[in-house]
Amino acid sequence: MDRHHQVLLNQVRTFRQDVLDVVKDVTEKEAEFIPKNFRNNIRWNLGHIYLDQFMWIETLTNKSSETVKRFNNWFGFGTTPQDFTSETPKLDELVSLLKGQPDVIEDLYVNRLNREYPSIDMGIYTIEQVLVRTIFHEGMHLQAIMDIKKFL
Repeated sequence: MDRHHQVLLNQVRTFRQDVLDVVKDVTEKEAEFIPKNFRNNIRWNLGHIYLDQFMWIETLTNKSSETVKRFNNWFGFGTTPQDFTSETPKLDELVSLLKGQPDVIEDLYVNRLNREYPSIDMGIYTIEQVLVRTIFHEGMHLQAIMDIKKFL
């Protein structure tokens, strides 16, 4: 792996750890709390972060998985915790999935980070570009989580 991709994957891991550090002391009950004038809770934000990286990669590569389909029902754009079912992952499962996701992405895509695909939204045409976009998106949801925590 070249240095450029080492740095990118290190950023993915570092920013993900920032999210995990913010929720390390959050309880399941706290993860369900939706403050007044908020649409979602911490649990939803964590599931959305997890979904987002895989969803963008799958959109780019024109692949689909059952995990993304299921997660999209609960954590996709426009959903809320009202869309949760008994099958929706709880806080501890989401934390575990988020911890492992950077390794999964590296294992599956390290040799394809610069492969060019037909472009999608914003002109994105490589997995590398997807990861840059999802790092930014993850930061937005990290802030949402931090804002919710102020009400706990």
